[in-house]
Order: sequence, then C-alpha cells, then structure tokens
Amino acid sequence: MTKKICVLPGDGIGPEITAQAVRVLEALNLGFEMETALIGGAAVDAAGDPYPQATQKLAAEADAVLLGAVGGSKWDSLPREQRPERGLLGIRKHLNLFANLRPAVLYPELANASTLKPEIVAGLDILIVRELTGDIYFGQPRGIENRNDERFGFNTMHYSESEIRRIGRVAFEAAGKRNKKVCSVDKMNVLETMQLWRDVMNELAPEYPDVELSHMLVDNAAMQLVRAPLQFDVMVTGNMFGDILSDEASMLTGSIGMLPSASLDENNKGLYEPSHGSAPDIAGKNLANPLATILSAAMMLRYSFNLEEEAKRVENAVKNVLAQRLRTGDIFESGMTRVGTKQMGDAILAELGK
Repeated sequence: MTKKICVLPGDGIGPEITAQAVRVLEALNLGFEMETALIGGAAVDAAGDPYPQATQKLAAEADAVLLGAVGGSKWDSLPREQRPERGLLGIRKHLNLFANLRPAVLYPELANASTLKPEIVAGLDILIVRELTGDIYFGQPRGIENRNDERFGFNTMHYSESEIRRIGRVAFEAAGKRNKKVCSVDKMNVLETMQLWRDVMNELAPEYPDVELSHMLVDNAAMQLVRAPLQFDVMVTGNMFGDILSDEASMLTGSIGMLPSASLDENNKGLYEPSHGSAPDIAGKNLANPLATILSAAMMLRYSFNLEEEAKRVENAVKNVLAQRLRTGDIFESGMTRVGTKQMGDAILAELGK
C-alpha cells in the first residue's frame, strides 16, 4: 500500500528546507505519495486560519507529516487564535501527538562548532523525550482579564497520571534500546503537578528493571546540560520544560539547524520537523541549513514506516557530507566550504546515489 506524506512547508525558510527533504525522500524511490498543504502564517494569509480545515483533513488522512517551520514577526499583531504558532499547537492536539523525541547528537566533524569545549561535548548523544499535548501550554483556565483595576494574566499547569505514565513508557522503552538510563526532569520541590510526575515515574520504573531511573530538578538539569552533558542518555520531562531544555541541548551540537524531531501518537504516526524556527531574516536567500529537516525525514522512515535501513542511509549521507567539509553558514568555520541550502541538498543526493 502506498504511504501518504502530508508536506507542510509553513513560513520563512520552511519551504526551502522541506523542499530538500522531499528531494531526499523521492531519491529513495520508496513510492511515497506526497501532497502539500498550508499551515501557520501562510495559511492565515490564504485562509484566515493557521490550521485550516483542508490541512486538517490531509494531515488526518496521511501516514506521516513533514513540517518546515511556522511564525514570523509579520503576524505578531494578530489575535492569539490567528497566530501561526496556533497552527502548530493545533496539529499536535488534533493528531494526539503526545511524544516529542528530540535527539541531540554531536557529529565529530562539528565538535568545533559547539560553543562548549570539544572535550565537554565529544561523543554527545542525548534523546530528549518531551510530553507534547498537556502541561501549561494547553491547561485551562487561561487568559488575561482585569482584576483589581489592573490586567491579570494566568495559565494552568496540570497532568493526569495516565499522561505521565504514557510519556514515561516512551522514555523507558527508548532507553532500553540505548544506554539504559532515564533522567526524569521536574520541579517537584515547588509544584504539586511535578510531585505527581515524580511519583508516577517512580511507580513505573519497576516495570523496566534493566533501565536506571534518576531524577533532576529542571534548574539543575539546565545547568548540567552545559556543565557535563555526557552524563545524560534519555531525558524525559513535561511540555514547557522540554521546550526549553531541548533548545538548550541543540546548541551543544553546534547549531539548532542540525536538530531533527519527531512527534508521535500511540501508533507511531508522526509529525516530523526541525527543532529550529522559521528564520524569516534569511528566508528565500538559499542560506538555511536543511540538515535538521533531512534528518527529520530519516526519523520518519524509522518511526512511522519501520524503514531502519533507509533511515540509516540518509543519516550516513549527512555524516559523509559533513566529512567532506561542506557547511552552511550556521556551522561554517575556517577551512570549510560554504554552501547554500540547495547545494547541501545536492550533496546529500549525490551521497545517496553512490
């Protein structure tokens, strides 16, 4: 049966980077059926909705979704429900994509591109598992209202034990295939929601006797990521903390332009996107790094389509191109060859063709 991929280029550099990932998927000759739709600011401009009905239908019918990026200052003055980011939150909720996997891997060729000393980050390979459909991002009540003659803003953090247990299992099972260590990140010393998080993780741990569970408060975890990142294997945490920590971890790898991500439902249907934003300042200039998006396509092959061999082919192509000293501007250093978005895509295709 032909597998269907919904392609959502989005805003800013999104169309450029997704175009390169689509070229890679086509080069594998796997017979994917790919159809493009609008999301984010582009959808607002065309349909007045960051996640229009036509996109919802296509995403629901697809076997996987490839997304570029959403957002930009152009839409910052719109009402909150019309902002591009609501499209991203909307598709995550609509498809019940509760598990966000963000690998932070430092390629040896990029050791000098990291802002940390090479001896601190050499061999870095962390998987951050972020709960994606709960927490303060979706909690009710929320809003801004007038209280005591002044504006008052409020949001609600909450998790049920079933939500925590569900994301915990993803982390434990991932660790079982890696180095068998899970670090659960919370803020249980001041937040009742996070006390429940820690309690449930402890209850879950005996089901995975071969995996070591540890706990860390989020402020300490943020510090430890830049002090001694090699201590981590799998980190699991809630939506807000995961958002922050995964972006911090991205800089350990040299550039956020290198970080892919997968957002999965309970059946491994997934939304695959780079961890970076839309970078409107370089949009349309052939400057963006497409590797995170190409690596996201490799994650799609692995998680949604169970095509491990093909996923490794793409990942090895990326490694080989980096070994050839080709670099986009975000990872460029003296002695390397600077290339643009399309040229980087060309180099990956050349490797796949060997």
